[in-house]
Amino acid sequence: MAHLAASASQLPNLNLDPAEEASHSPPPPESTRRKVVVVMGATGAGKSRLAVDLAGHFAGVEVVSADSMQVYRGLDILTNKVPLHQQNGVPHHLLSIIDPSVEFTCRDFRDHAVPIIEGILDRGGLPVIVGGTNFYIQALVSPFLFDDMAEDMQDCTLSDHLIEIGLDNDDEANLYEHLKKIDPVAAQRIHPNNHRKIRHFLELYGSTGALPSDLFQGQATEKWGRPSNSRFDCCFLWVDADLHVLDRYVNERVDCMIDDGLLDEVCNIYDRDATYTQGLRQAIGVREFDEFFTLYFTQKEAGEIKMDSCTSMADLHDDKLKSLLDEAVSQLKANTRRLVRRQRRRLHRLNKDFEWNLHHIDATEAFYSSSVDSWNMKVVKHCVDIVRGFLSKDTTLASRDGSNVIRSPRMSSKELWTQYVCEACDNRVLRGALEWEQHKQGRCHRKRVQWLKQKTRGVH
Repeated sequence: MAHLAASASQLPNLNLDPAEEASHSPPPPESTRRKVVVVMGATGAGKSRLAVDLAGHFAGVEVVSADSMQVYRGLDILTNKVPLHQQNGVPHHLLSIIDPSVEFTCRDFRDHAVPIIEGILDRGGLPVIVGGTNFYIQALVSPFLFDDMAEDMQDCTLSDHLIEIGLDNDDEANLYEHLKKIDPVAAQRIHPNNHRKIRHFLELYGSTGALPSDLFQGQATEKWGRPSNSRFDCCFLWVDADLHVLDRYVNERVDCMIDDGLLDEVCNIYDRDATYTQGLRQAIGVREFDEFFTLYFTQKEAGEIKMDSCTSMADLHDDKLKSLLDEAVSQLKANTRRLVRRQRRRLHRLNKDFEWNLHHIDATEAFYSSSVDSWNMKVVKHCVDIVRGFLSKDTTLASRDGSNVIRSPRMSSKELWTQYVCEACDNRVLRGALEWEQHKQGRCHRKRVQWLKQKTRGVH
């Protein structure tokens, strides 16, 4: 089966419905775009709290969650959904609406969120989009999503194509190698472990012969993910704190989750035959307990354990179970801290590479203080001033002391998408010049390089 490369202008008609066509149409002029507030930040930074606080200063605030795990039903403690009593009567949308076994993509989020946001605006309200899943928020901002192309392709023939070339659909490593052969430029733009996107690229190529990298040429590259092309006029608030403060808070929050019944939640969805690559089971805090629950249920089925609730597992007398539980909790904390770092890197990249003007609010002092007044003065007050300026288009208010609007020169397409591999750090893959530079400056990388230099000297 021969595949001919097609230019972007030769791609087939995708047969989009009117709502989907609107997502591809040019954005309205800035003067007619309606205003939304977007609260961003790493896990534990206080995004949800700030959104509810803003409702005390602006009429008609409604919160739209942009969290890839909170959208699913279940695991309310693990995914840290805002309890009803803490919502203070503020309407919250896109919480607990999707079946936990279903895949929910960026495109799905956009197609759910846009009508909700427009409904809030039609009622004269103020939408406040809140979440740590930056790709979801970027899906709202960008006029182009690859998911639109890949998921709307008619008669995608990935399986047939792979059979012809002798590859197994489940052979994920070889799928990426195959993509590198047919389109090395596209392969550079995605992580080797992003199996869903790899399959989408191969589906596009298998169905049309079009190289996926053609989609990223010309205006598509220039416009993708940039707020100037958004359907909405966005005010971005980035709530942040020093990394060691966030790390400490994450550790404490995990301990509180365990006390609040996290083990019961995970126990209820445990399935020894399930995979952890789709739906709610992707959440950090599920996979980590796999070994623990495997042994727990093995012993329970053998009659060695007699208890109805996982909550009392901390009182187990089995040394092996206790050890596995401690390891799982430690791993949950470590993986959540890693998530914090990825989220912060992504926010920096949105500023530097995609020209998002994020108002950076440093909440470090508020974290150190137990006083509510500190949070109100150090965080809420500055955000209220910024939003007020945004709504009235008074730019002097939007740049007062307490926040920094970060602006950087636009990077070239090559700098945006080039993939780097750090051999010193076990061939870790970095995407984009910014992520590569940040990695090189990191303590772990520098220590690793120093260790390798010393090892080399020892050999000689």
